[in-house]
Amino acid sequence: MSAPVIRKASGPDSLVISDDCNHPANVICELCRLFFDKDWVTGTGGGMSIRQDNLVYLAPSGVQKERMKPENMFVMDLNTRDYLKTPDTYKPSACTPLFLSIYNAADAGACIHTHSQSAVMVSLLYDKEFRISNIEQIKAVPRITEAGYLDNTDELVIPIIENTLQEEDLTPYLAKTLMEYPAASAVIVRRHGIFVWGANIWKAKIINEAIDYLLELAVKMRSFGINTTGPLGIEKESPYHECSHHH
Repeated sequence: MSAPVIRKASGPDSLVISDDCNHPANVICELCRLFFDKDWVTGTGGGMSIRQDNLVYLAPSGVQKERMKPENMFVMDLNTRDYLKTPDTYKPSACTPLFLSIYNAADAGACIHTHSQSAVMVSLLYDKEFRISNIEQIKAVPRITEAGYLDNTDELVIPIIENTLQEEDLTPYLAKTLMEYPAASAVIVRRHGIFVWGANIWKAKIINEAIDYLLELAVKMRSFGINTTGPLGIEKESPYHECSHHH
C-alpha cells in the first residue's frame, strides 16, 4: 500500500484545492452530484456559483455535473471581474453574467441554476408570474425585503422571463426583473429552467428544494383542476374531489 497523496496546491490551484468539505469548490461538486441525481441538472445543463467576500466560485461550462472536480472551477474577483483561476480545458459558464447580476442586485451568497422539468412545465402553464398559496412548504422561502420567512397562507410569487437564444443574452431581462421583484428568491426562464439564490449556499439549497417541490406540486394541482392560489377548500370544487355522501 502506498501512502496516500496529500493534495497540496500552489498558485491559483490553492484557491480551489482544499481538504475542508465546506470549501466552496468542494460544496459545488457535492451539490452538482446531488442535483444530477434529482434530474435537475443533466447533460451539462445548469450551473452553480458561491460567493465568499469578493471571490466568486463558478462551475465551468460543458462539464458533466456528476463528474465535476474542484480543479474544474473558475474563481473570479467580484470587484475587478478578473479570473484568478481558470481550469485548463473548460470555458466559463454561460450563466456567469447572470450570476453576477444576481450578486449585484440581491446581495446573495450563492446562486443555483437548474433545468428542472417542473420549472419548465410551470413556465408553460403560467404567463408572467407563478403564484401559489396555502401550502405548508411556502414557509421555507424567506421574505427578503423584511425579516423572517413567508407564512403558509402567504402567496409566493416567482417572475417568469422569456428565454433567449444565448443564455448570457438573458442578463438585461434578469437585471430588470430583479429590480421589479425585490422580494424574489428565484426567476423562472420560460422553456429553460430556474435561477434560485440565497444568503449562502445552504440557504440557497433549501430555497431551491422548497421551490421545486412547490412547482412540481403546482403542475399536479393544475392537472386536477385545482387553482394554485385559491382559498382553503378550493379543492372541493375540483371534479376529482371525493366528498362523502350520507344518505
